[in-house]
Amino acid sequence: MPRTAAAAGDRQIALFLDMLAAERGARPNTLSAYRSDLDEFSGFIAAAGTTISAASSDNIRGYIGDLARRGLAPASVARKLSAVRQLYRFLYAERYRADDPAAILEGPKRGRALPKTLSVADVERLISAARDQVQRPELSAGERKRAARLYCLLELLYATGLRVSELVALPATAARSDQRMLMVRGKGGKERMVPLNAAARQAMVQYRARLDEAGSNQSPWLFPSFGQEGHLTRQHFARDLKALALSCGLRADAVSPHVLRHAFASHLLQNGADLRVVQTLLGHSDISTTQIYTHILQERLKSMVRDLHPLNDPKAPSGEAGR
Repeated sequence: MPRTAAAAGDRQIALFLDMLAAERGARPNTLSAYRSDLDEFSGFIAAAGTTISAASSDNIRGYIGDLARRGLAPASVARKLSAVRQLYRFLYAERYRADDPAAILEGPKRGRALPKTLSVADVERLISAARDQVQRPELSAGERKRAARLYCLLELLYATGLRVSELVALPATAARSDQRMLMVRGKGGKERMVPLNAAARQAMVQYRARLDEAGSNQSPWLFPSFGQEGHLTRQHFARDLKALALSCGLRADAVSPHVLRHAFASHLLQNGADLRVVQTLLGHSDISTTQIYTHILQERLKSMVRDLHPLNDPKAPSGEAGR
């Protein structure tokens, strides 16, 4: 394949990524994921002797078949196909191609996995353990500051359901003692308001007091990085959270910032919150994304009927229980 053809494909991918950033507000991590998937696709069709500009539906089918043969999960295959589809939709709309070879392709069949969540008791366990750590007398000043940070992060996350990227990037001004609402900048630069409960406000005030004591209150971020300029990373928070989970008897692989976001949403719905309200609080652009939490509640209700109904005989053959 001529080098000029390969270079043209690279330029088309770059133009597509520029569009995602400019028109859809895609973040660097999202753009990096698209770039990785599309570079992989470009390499595959190059090995088959064609280019992005000339690839046919059969070339794309061959790529999807290769992903399946390599043992990728249906969700991963669907994600990569989505990137290819969006690229060709863009190229067709911008007249770089006269057709859209990906339009007629179907993705792999996959069930919709329910998000992991935690019970109210497990969340209370985590928050209680984080609160107790702040009070341990043997901690050094630096350790106490980190413990106060983790406790504040937990209270805020469970009170608001923020995405972890939104949480760690909160400005220092969010910790005002009179703050009742947070202005959050979410995906695509969209802003939304989320309410704060008393526990979250108090945890922020106490945490900022620790920073003031240590002379660490000059950062514009609520959660500054202690080792370098900037704010706390998502990965650092996730590691601290898993260590806390282990310390209070929970499985580390069952706890993450995103699981706590799921817990926030499912517990609200469990207690009668309106689905549209939860959608707004989570910053979902499409209510179908929020509806996944109603499936969690349905599964819990089925389990309760199965396990607690007085006429349900666990020893009865399948299909005869409850007759």
